[in-house]
Amino acid sequence: MSTPNNFHLLLFGATGDLAQRKLFPALYRAHAHDLLHPQARITAIGRSEPDTAAFLATLQQQAQNHLADDFNLQTWQTFCQRIDYLMLDVSQSQQFDVLATFAQSSDTVIAYLSTAPRFFADICQQLARVGLNTPNVRVVLEKPLGNDLDSSRHINAAVGEYFSENQIYRIDHYLGKEALQNLLPLRFGNPLFESVWNKDFIQSVQITVAETLGVGTRGAFYDRTGALRDMVQNHLLQMLCYTAMERPTSTHSDDIRNEKLKLLESLRIYTPAEVDTHAVRGQYTAAQGMNAYLDEADIAPDSRTETFVAAELYIDNPRWTGVPFYLRTGKRMAQKQAHIVINFKTDPHNPFAAVANRLTISLQPDETLTLRLNTKRTGSGMQSAPADMVLDLAAAANGRRMEAYELLLLEIIAGRLGLFNRRDELEAAWHWVMPLLERWQDPSAPAPQGYPAGSWGAAAAQTLLARNGDTWAENT
Repeated sequence: MSTPNNFHLLLFGATGDLAQRKLFPALYRAHAHDLLHPQARITAIGRSEPDTAAFLATLQQQAQNHLADDFNLQTWQTFCQRIDYLMLDVSQSQQFDVLATFAQSSDTVIAYLSTAPRFFADICQQLARVGLNTPNVRVVLEKPLGNDLDSSRHINAAVGEYFSENQIYRIDHYLGKEALQNLLPLRFGNPLFESVWNKDFIQSVQITVAETLGVGTRGAFYDRTGALRDMVQNHLLQMLCYTAMERPTSTHSDDIRNEKLKLLESLRIYTPAEVDTHAVRGQYTAAQGMNAYLDEADIAPDSRTETFVAAELYIDNPRWTGVPFYLRTGKRMAQKQAHIVINFKTDPHNPFAAVANRLTISLQPDETLTLRLNTKRTGSGMQSAPADMVLDLAAAANGRRMEAYELLLLEIIAGRLGLFNRRDELEAAWHWVMPLLERWQDPSAPAPQGYPAGSWGAAAAQTLLARNGDTWAENT
């Protein structure tokens, strides 16, 4: 195995929830499996710890919780030898001067901005001021990248003043999920699927990301954001891209991202009146001993923020004309799951077709492909019955299966951009979302429909499908 690239990671926001819960555990796992260069270093940057020893003590407590059985004290101690802590207030420009020494490094320098997006532009400006925007420097931007199209453009333009596009890694951790990445070889590497992956054979497509948790301690953030910004604009539209994009000319990063962009630019844009017809928003209410959204901490008592979204979407290109794609996401749902369901057409006059074929690509809680087929019912006669053929992707994998953030961090270290959003595709995603966002900000728009915590969301989401003769996968 070749030696991985050497790097120095400057992790801004190192004391924050994401860094402690996801980033450091991911880096530890990579270290534990010898996937990091022996001399690779991590400078944790934050405001709330006095020195390295205090930071590492807090970090270890968090790591033991988040790593669980993966935590090994001896391995953790060797991992901590890579880490230094630097107290720095990103709002104080003169404090960046200490980072000038890193500009002399010949190795890759990665500035990971795990901070609020409002700090992105200023941090990038200060990094450039101290010489940390040379070609060997990469900058990683966490979502949300803005709260609408204009703010996203503003942030990207500001960052783009100091870093070229091939230096910018915009994180969407769903792109680090192996089951989602597997869609491209599944579709394009198997004529069995590619020949029927179009409007002639597919009746509809469902993309669902459901969470059983409520907003928890993130009430203040969530009430400003909502499910449309938090989940649809990024995760669900990326899942849509991998499901519906055309075959790229190669596996090169830009060839893949070019096809994602073409797909996003083919989405039908709704008028305000069409939003009311083609999209549903909901807000969970008290049930099964769980609070209503309006009773959660830091939520405005008259909030109209959506905790559930379902939308009917159309792609106006030759492959998909007329095929409805249904996007759905929500908090306090009946089950935690993320999946893509391909519903194939069936001939009602075919005596051997008891049910329509259906392919389900599950990203969580398990990683499986399930193909529903028609088979002969046991016994005399020639009656058909459905049967599921299941491929466990995790069991079929060769070697250890990485979690999303570990894989994405290793892609950044290696300098591969394919699993990260390019600026133009991010703006195309916002372009589709904006009519929904603007309509729901209008006081005249229908209020979010209440749905009981622990259910499958707003009842109107069922109607959304029923008018096309479709139903959500859990009902069939």
